[in-house]
Amino acid sequence: MKTAAVFKGFKLYAQVIVDIAHSQVDKIFEYSCPDTLKAGGRVKVPFGGRLIDGFVIGVSRTSSYPAEKLKPVAEVFDEEPAIIPECLELMNGISARYRVPKAAALRLFIPSEMRLGKVREAFKSYAVFTGGEAKLSASAKKQTQALEYLKSKGECGFTELCLSFGRGAVNSLVQKGVIRLEKRKVARNPFSGLPSSSAEKVLTPAQREALEKIENSEKTVYLIHGVTGSGKTEIYLNVIAREILKGRTAIFLVPEISLTPQMLMQLRGRFGEAAAIIHSGLSAGERFDEWHRLRSGEAKIAIGARSAVFAPLENIGAIIIDEEHDSSYVSESAPRYSTADIALMRAKYNGAKLILGSATPSVETYVKAADGEYGLITLTERVNKKPLPEIIIADMRKEVRRGNNSAFSLALREELDDTLKKGNQAIIFLNRRGYSRQVLCRNCGYVAKCENCDVTLTYHSEENCLKCHYCGTRYRMPAACPECGGVHILYSGTGTQRVVADLKNLFPSSRILRMDNDTVSGKDGHYNILKRFSSKQADILVGTQMIAKGHDFPSVTLVGILDADMSLHFSDYRSGERTFQLITQVSGRSGRAGEAGKVVLQTCAPENYILRYATAYDYKGFFENEIALRRATGFPPYSLICRIMVTSENDRAALEALKNVYFATEELRNANPAEFIFLNRMHSPIKKIQGKHRYQVLMRLQGKKLLESIYDIAVKFSTNDVFVYVEENPANLS
Repeated sequence: MKTAAVFKGFKLYAQVIVDIAHSQVDKIFEYSCPDTLKAGGRVKVPFGGRLIDGFVIGVSRTSSYPAEKLKPVAEVFDEEPAIIPECLELMNGISARYRVPKAAALRLFIPSEMRLGKVREAFKSYAVFTGGEAKLSASAKKQTQALEYLKSKGECGFTELCLSFGRGAVNSLVQKGVIRLEKRKVARNPFSGLPSSSAEKVLTPAQREALEKIENSEKTVYLIHGVTGSGKTEIYLNVIAREILKGRTAIFLVPEISLTPQMLMQLRGRFGEAAAIIHSGLSAGERFDEWHRLRSGEAKIAIGARSAVFAPLENIGAIIIDEEHDSSYVSESAPRYSTADIALMRAKYNGAKLILGSATPSVETYVKAADGEYGLITLTERVNKKPLPEIIIADMRKEVRRGNNSAFSLALREELDDTLKKGNQAIIFLNRRGYSRQVLCRNCGYVAKCENCDVTLTYHSEENCLKCHYCGTRYRMPAACPECGGVHILYSGTGTQRVVADLKNLFPSSRILRMDNDTVSGKDGHYNILKRFSSKQADILVGTQMIAKGHDFPSVTLVGILDADMSLHFSDYRSGERTFQLITQVSGRSGRAGEAGKVVLQTCAPENYILRYATAYDYKGFFENEIALRRATGFPPYSLICRIMVTSENDRAALEALKNVYFATEELRNANPAEFIFLNRMHSPIKKIQGKHRYQVLMRLQGKKLLESIYDIAVKFSTNDVFVYVEENPANLS
């Protein structure tokens, strides 16, 4: 909300960061300001011959410059400072840690539409009956009807009243004094119709022990390692309840937007409107209002995906990161922060508990817990004492030898048939959307690729088009090969669309839902599909990794995992870990209620040791094997993988920058040979994305000693034409 642009008495001096995320203006500028302005406020200031938005990071009674040389603040936004003192301190930490301008760090704390002035408070006009009497002529039938209606209601929306009885009639009643118009603020409440679903549950002895351990320990960080269905969520809710009773606040983070409505239902059931949701799927108005509820203190709990870690809450008592192993907790755009790092900064500032939870913790996190740096809580049983689902391995090599070239093994078809006959539900998981992974010509071997990205196009049958899953560009499906003119086009590989089509052929009477990036849109997209499935309006749910974790469907007794070993073949040191995590997580969706669950895992490598650990739910065995391998090969956590990425639309400019970056890094290595395990320059595995050529300098370091120097190199060679940035232990090496 803006105050007047003209002020009386400029008695103070404001230290301002202008809202330009560029290193050349990454400094503090001083302006004279009214004595009502506070640190954390947003202002408009004269800068370089124009007015520009800025953030006030401090206010003082003295200035470094003569008062007559300082320009005054032109305009003040917000009656209360938008950025709380903690976040001003966090700005410095983020800017120093990730080497980004302070303006880029400050932007993280404010919804983008609010920062750009594209959204504001919403108001609605109400017509209120005043109790007065008016002499209405016999011909004023609409006025009479409107007045009688309003008398019976007391008040109603002005627009609705006008639609029913005409604007002229309503305005006449306003002029006669029998109707008063009132403008009221309207809360745009996302998921306002969402049912609450969390009556407080009786805790198991293991859950009570976990709570007491968290409450009475002096450790800041705790890892809850619990099998799927072991009741981790109930522990989280009780931790939050205890902090709320102390007058404190909490942040609850989930990895997928699809999980936020489900978790919000539980939080609203327990804490009512004290829970507010923040994520990118909300409308601008909803995000604006939820942010304000948190900033004003009306809401005490922020729930959302990664960005909710920046919620404007004060006096935080607990921060929870559910499914802490998930790669979505690492930002892939500047600032390239780790959510866990930011959460730890906030936990230390507030003296709060940081709780990480997972059935399959990341190797790096589990090492810290095993070594005692983090507290460790282990939950080995499901709350209902039911066994984890049996995993049946289907060897797809044998299926092919039997003449079965479909996406479904005989075992999966038989289990699906049995599940549907019993009236139960099934989940089919395939981490690849679309109909076909690629389209190729059988005559010349041509493969359809995106013009903007160095990736193959995926065929989508419903729209009969080819799509790039990196930049979103669509291409017309060719009738003949553009290279040789051949008409023998082959659809290679299977996606979720094709799985649905094949299932409909196999089980014509079954009701099937699909959940992937092509079928969900808007904030309600995920929720509507999950609601239909949980209310048994469908028998089979086919989906990608967004269905793999966190969901609880009591009627699901079968999970089918197609191409279970697909992620094993990625050239990434984490490929084994990610495969283990994915199999364990998606298997955990089965048999969570009364009936025992089953999983059919289809693979062409049944002898692989990762699959053996996964089918036995043996995290400890997997971890001990994996950590020994990493120790022997010098991979994280026994080293730091660092990548300097060089991207540009101009290939020659990118190559020139790559040389400069590499030579500068080589000099650093020559001066510090003991710190380097590996150093090389190369094309990025995906050579082009969204029209930008991609190169990388890849290195493995003994630790973080040279990290600041490496960031200096990236900053030095980043220009308007070539973007150079650093990634630490990148979640995706492609």
